[in-house]
Amino acid sequence: MTPQDRAERAAKVMWDDDPASQGLGMSLDMIGPGQAVISMTVRDDMSNGHRICHGGFIFTLADSAFAFACNSYNHRVVAQHNSITYLAPGKLGEKLTATAVETSRTGRSGIYDVTVSGEDGRDIAIFRGHSRQISGTHFDEDD
Repeated sequence: MTPQDRAERAAKVMWDDDPASQGLGMSLDMIGPGQAVISMTVRDDMSNGHRICHGGFIFTLADSAFAFACNSYNHRVVAQHNSITYLAPGKLGEKLTATAVETSRTGRSGIYDVTVSGEDGRDIAIFRGHSRQISGTHFDEDD
């Protein structure tokens, strides 16, 4: 099994059991070892009192991309610590894209940077996720 095959299979298992990301209308656009791209269109029910995307939804989009990237090696991995810096508002009706890349992976710990961008390419937010591997895998590689 190639690393790409492993990432795709782990992502499918995770996606099939992820009602949160699916319920928010997210789309898994790309997966690879240590990386993922997920997008979401900002709906009216995701807006705040300023009529822009609520920061919690931007965080959730980034967190989902982070989760798929750090679980791409077929090890079960959870978040240990996350932080986000908001740079620009997400607009109603706009498709936001979260691009996660692995920065460091040593032992059971990893660091992943996620950039959330708007349709015009502007940076909406920068997210950093620290991961921790737990026991178990997403699928049996001997199957």
